[in-house]
Amino acid sequence: MVDIDAAGGAATAGLVASAIEKPTGHAGDEQGNCTDCSLPVSGNFCANCGQPTHVHRSLTHLVEEVLHGVVHFDGRIWRTLPLLALNPGRLTREWIQGRRTRYVSPLAIFLFSVFLMFFVFSFTGSLEPEVKVNLDEDIAETRLGLEEARKGLAAAKAKDDAPGAAGAILGLERAVETAERRLASLEEVKANGGERADGLKPGSWQAEVRDAVLAGNLRASLGHPSLNEKVEKKLLNPDLAIYKVQQTLYKFSFLLIPLSIPFVALLFLWKRGFTLYDHGVFVIYSLTAVSILLILTALLGAIWSGFGVIGGALLTFGLPVHMFAQLKGTYGLSTFSALWRTVALLFFCFLASTLFLLAIIMLGLTG
Repeated sequence: MVDIDAAGGAATAGLVASAIEKPTGHAGDEQGNCTDCSLPVSGNFCANCGQPTHVHRSLTHLVEEVLHGVVHFDGRIWRTLPLLALNPGRLTREWIQGRRTRYVSPLAIFLFSVFLMFFVFSFTGSLEPEVKVNLDEDIAETRLGLEEARKGLAAAKAKDDAPGAAGAILGLERAVETAERRLASLEEVKANGGERADGLKPGSWQAEVRDAVLAGNLRASLGHPSLNEKVEKKLLNPDLAIYKVQQTLYKFSFLLIPLSIPFVALLFLWKRGFTLYDHGVFVIYSLTAVSILLILTALLGAIWSGFGVIGGALLTFGLPVHMFAQLKGTYGLSTFSALWRTVALLFFCFLASTLFLLAIIMLGLTG
């Protein structure tokens, strides 16, 4: 189901992205009057609304339009992507200065890259951590932890007159109860041939979350009983909870743009000649570059598991280098000015991303 929704999201994003751009169409034979605005035409395109004077009505053209909408496959993409990767400052500056017909618009490529990212994640399993389960080892570790908790509880009760003993005893009692529940659950799974009664994979994060909620060790505290109940109910089905958060994440991914623009503007409060629009273009192209890098990392990681280390290095070092180059080229900064702004912007990115993710998790679990 996630794969189908992700594919639908990718298609929708492509169609939306193409819809917000200037229509390109196919010119054809002159028809006398525009079929859209009805004004007389004297060429291949209407001078009033820009629609081609020849309107295709064939199935082949319909397929072509869908492919164009989904993949956005025209000459501009091959001029945009290389610059975005190798010279992002020039790409951003040229769009700001009005040289736009040769490039895909920032918002169009951002929308498509974000939805393509989740589409790729769903098929490569990048959002599903690999789980290795050894019931015998888990049972042995749980028993050892239970024995240690019981010994600690006995020692704390022997010193119940010591300062803070009551709090320590309460915490240890909860630890003992949790370990006992976990041990009983693992032994039941082993007795059932490695299958849980709820169908979850033993030892998986889904099973851990569900057990924690049922044991009362994982509770929502949002200040309102109905919100707490909604969150805990979703957490009892962790896969559904993750699905809801993912859906919310790529539906509201565009909110990263207005959330990030003020942070970029702060870096240029005393530098004249740049507007919030300019900062917005910078942010959109930068977020697009991040999305494309994540897509490549996921695809290559699916082909070769060892790429995980290389992908991590690319994300760790590649993003600051790309950000530095884009800052320097877009705003015409010196090396030192671009360097300190890059450091500050990395901190702002962390702050904005944290706020965004917290909001997305809240919306996903309470919606």
